Amino acid sequence: MDRNDMRSTTRGLHTYYNPKVGSELRMDTNTNVLGSNPAAAAYLRNLKLDLNSYPNTYSDGLRDALAGFYGLQRENFVAGNGSDEMLNTCFTTFTETGDACTVPVPSYSLYSYFVALSGSRMREAQLTDDFQLDVDAMLGRPDDRSKILIMPSPNNPTGNCFRQKDIEEILSKHSGLVILDEAYSEYAGRTMADKVDEFDNLVVLKTFSKVYALAALRVGYAVTNLKVADMLNSVKVPYSLNKISEGAAVAALGDQAFVKKSIAFVLDQRPKLAAQLKGLGFEPFPTDSNFILARAPIDHRELIAGLKRHGVLIRDFGDKPRTGNCVRMTVGTADLNKVMTDAIVAVLAEAKR
Repeated sequence: MDRNDMRSTTRGLHTYYNPKVGSELRMDTNTNVLGSNPAAAAYLRNLKLDLNSYPNTYSDGLRDALAGFYGLQRENFVAGNGSDEMLNTCFTTFTETGDACTVPVPSYSLYSYFVALSGSRMREAQLTDDFQLDVDAMLGRPDDRSKILIMPSPNNPTGNCFRQKDIEEILSKHSGLVILDEAYSEYAGRTMADKVDEFDNLVVLKTFSKVYALAALRVGYAVTNLKVADMLNSVKVPYSLNKISEGAAVAALGDQAFVKKSIAFVLDQRPKLAAQLKGLGFEPFPTDSNFILARAPIDHRELIAGLKRHGVLIRDFGDKPRTGNCVRMTVGTADLNKVMTDAIVAVLAEAKR
């Protein structure tokens, strides 16, 4: 068999970013550099589990905890195996083969993957020069409206939030589903989860992989109005979130002190790291998240390879549309940032020889 035997919409897909990793410092994944969530870790240490019983079909325990946290109802939530499953469920619920779906450029690279899996057709809407939404481009022509619009805020890889007024204008003018991906929203101090009953086409995606420091357990959820949530839960794979991950997520949600600590160090270190990068000749872009996108002062490929030799991994976006010669790095603690910037200094010095 060869790629011609694949579904036509998936033939262009290739494996996702999967670097060979040894002992390198990973500043390429935007996870919480403070380490494992302490409340979840304590839960797992004391866990006694019947491995012969299924998890709750729709993760009701987690959905109840989320309802209490947000002041909504259990039925406003859809929980699953990472927010990527939530994305896939949105597409399998609301798109037919050939439907258009609009994605801003640049944004999260896996959006195109889920569009292809669903057999949909991707429309790209270029962001403005300051990486904000072009409302007209997102909405498209009246005779070519998309079934689904996706907007990550803060955006990945640029790091900035989109303007609230632009998001709300799109929600009010678009007749189809609007997905607001808030994977990093805690760092920005803003969310639209409280607006899901105001806009009947809004789905807010959230994850426990970033500020909650549970990336290994793959827990994500969608917040939306009762009608859309019922449709999504009707399509979502039952039992997709395992019992261990669900319990750990409930424990993590209850430890908001860790979340506040995680946000506080990013707010402290982010401007310091940006200033250091600027002093080294980088062009860092404004960010509301726990990572910085910056245009490198040397060729991006040379920088990435050099940092790997020095034991540091950052993410390369230098060959992507609108992010030419750019790299993205996680904001670390003061000590981790020093390790990273010392390695950058060494690589830049080697490039001058």
